[in-house]
Amino acid sequence: MKKRIYLAMLVACVALTATACSDRGAVVTDDTKAEKQAEGKKAEAGSTRLVSVDNVDKYITIGEYKGLILDNTVDAITDDDVQSQIDQELQDKAEPVSEGAKEGDLVTVNYTGTIDGQTFDGGTANNYDFVIGDGQMFTEFEDGVTGMKKGDTKEIQIDFPSDYGDSTLAGKTAVYKVTVQNVRRTAELTDEWVAKNTDYTTVDEYKEGVRSKLEADAKQSAQEVLKNTAWSTVLENSEVKEYPQEDIDGAVSEFKKSMELYAKQADMTLEEFIGSQGISQDDFDEQCQQYAEGKVKQNLIVQGIMDAEGLSLDDKESLQLQEKLVKQMGAGNLAELVGTYGQDYVDESVGLLRVEDFIISNASVSDKISNGDTTAEDAEAAVQNSGQDAEDESADQDMSETDESIDQDASETDESDGEDVQDEPDVDENLESELGTE
Repeated sequence: MKKRIYLAMLVACVALTATACSDRGAVVTDDTKAEKQAEGKKAEAGSTRLVSVDNVDKYITIGEYKGLILDNTVDAITDDDVQSQIDQELQDKAEPVSEGAKEGDLVTVNYTGTIDGQTFDGGTANNYDFVIGDGQMFTEFEDGVTGMKKGDTKEIQIDFPSDYGDSTLAGKTAVYKVTVQNVRRTAELTDEWVAKNTDYTTVDEYKEGVRSKLEADAKQSAQEVLKNTAWSTVLENSEVKEYPQEDIDGAVSEFKKSMELYAKQADMTLEEFIGSQGISQDDFDEQCQQYAEGKVKQNLIVQGIMDAEGLSLDDKESLQLQEKLVKQMGAGNLAELVGTYGQDYVDESVGLLRVEDFIISNASVSDKISNGDTTAEDAEAAVQNSGQDAEDESADQDMSETDESIDQDASETDESDGEDVQDEPDVDENLESELGTE
């Protein structure tokens, strides 16, 4: 059991509240039950709520969530993107061959490396896949495997460079005993291959289908980024006044139960598990509190916006999001999803999605296309601008090379003319001034 496992668990637990743990100065109160009876409570749009209090305004000041200015930036899909995806699919469907391996083949090997007859950490692997020519392995290793067939065994010598990252191997010579388990070769992209391996009948149809899928994925990815940006904007601009104690206690208990489950799987008590991660009990308690405050802040914001806008976890839109969540999480039905993750998780997820959609629908969203580092209003402009950027970079490079050449010539002139040159203007500085270089 490693400390990184615990840290990964912590990250997973706070995934929905990533930036919500910064309100360290807020006061936690214990008047939750009294607050339920307080005057001025908000109108209830539905019976299911994410927080124990009725008047959210007492606990949090919610940042502006209507009228936000946002960009929905979708990555442009280029011919190279399409070809790269097709190449990957061709490789995934590579067929075994009986002849010797050559560049481009996907090879599966077992190998054992030794230095002075002794094995070393990281020097042994079974069923290891790599493509000859991709540079994943040392050139000597790829060259040694080239020509080998399934079942062949040979020894390959590797001389590690003196500046190799692993100091235990740097400057040493290793001998690898390599056995080829399989050699697979990608087929040529033809109409026949397309009809046999895809839902299309021709290469052109296949390419268009791949492009459409990549474009749909890019739009979906951009939509997720847009939602995250919208939510993060509101989250960062909201300030907690007080934390309702009942909600904090519940979140702390939830976090501890999650850790107890992991401890049980490791056949440990919670205290033993905490110790195995190299953290103190005080550190663990602090992390519990951070998680709780992050989660409660999120729920206060979501519930506050829903109350103010007459939204509900029980309305038509939320129920549709609930069904969508079931599909996204790979559950057979809502009961299975709740059984796996709990009702609170489902309610909080649906509530967050509902509010994100509301924020975006009430925002000023500009649709843009990105091609690398270039962003424009449409794909054609993005590609053109990207091409212009490349030309500018090339021109800058040419100019830089020209400067270097002139500098070199000037340097040689200085050396040949000796002290007389000192009375002349500095050639390099003049040129740099004229060319606008530094």
